Amino acid sequence: MSILFSRQCEYALQAILFLALKPENKTTSIKELTERLDLPYHFVAKILQALRRKGILLSVKGPAGGFTLGMSANEISFLRIVEAVDGTSLMNACVLGFPECTSDLPCSLHTAWAEIRERIYNTLASQYVGEMSAQMQKPQYHKNAGAKNNQR
Repeated sequence: MSILFSRQCEYALQAILFLALKPENKTTSIKELTERLDLPYHFVAKILQALRRKGILLSVKGPAGGFTLGMSANEISFLRIVEAVDGTSLMNACVLGFPECTSDLPCSLHTAWAEIRERIYNTLASQYVGEMSAQMQKPQYHKNAGAKNNQR
């Protein structure tokens, strides 16, 4: 599990990167997605439904159904996904967990964390799924990954 995001958010990011590599408007079943990425089916199904409700994904029911991006991959920032799944607490909460931690009443890490938090925010806001999926080098994200693995 990452130190920044919930497991739910990690899976959401992985799933959306996978869907971004599919042809536009082509649906992908939850079964295919979870098998290729080795993710838990039922947990990911709930995550994808939540992303559909937020407009990030579209779903189609039926035997040929599945999920696809709800907008261009170049319009979906990582920040949008993180906020849709984990909310804004990463960007607003005290790193030590104090309920009231402000510039007027800071904790001992307030200033240092504020700088780190700003860099994280700017990174997530400037990284878009389209560009990041194109740079993905994990074999399970590419079309022939299964064929390559079976040829060993």
